[in-house]
Amino acid sequence: MAKMTKSLVDIDIMFRAFADPTRLRVLHLLHLHKELCVCDLVSVLGLPQPLVSRHLAYLKRAGLLQDRREGKWKHYSLTSADGNFHSNLLCCVSKCFADVPEFIEDAKRAAKALDAEGCCDETANTKTRAVKAK
Repeated sequence: MAKMTKSLVDIDIMFRAFADPTRLRVLHLLHLHKELCVCDLVSVLGLPQPLVSRHLAYLKRAGLLQDRREGKWKHYSLTSADGNFHSNLLCCVSKCFADVPEFIEDAKRAAKALDAEGCCDETANTKTRAVKAK
């Protein structure tokens, strides 16, 4: 695939995607774990599912995320950079992630949550799933 040149509008949309703390937290978690489902992100971020889904949709529209459906669940991952601007921006942001205390805490919570019974597991007990959904 040929490298694409970004328009000013594309660049503006991408920078706006990076301008929100929740979206940065999502990008950081996906940078670390490569792919996460919405329920994992809700659990780690401690935010309501509709809010997390809105941020995921924004990041997808900005061209930063891709998704795949598996049963009832959607899994998100970072898109491959489609040009030098996108690649350099992701590289710069990922280097900054290590210095932010909130990102470090998110990473610890994600490690614990992903080691525990997954929220997407069909065999997960109903009580656990109901608690995670609240």
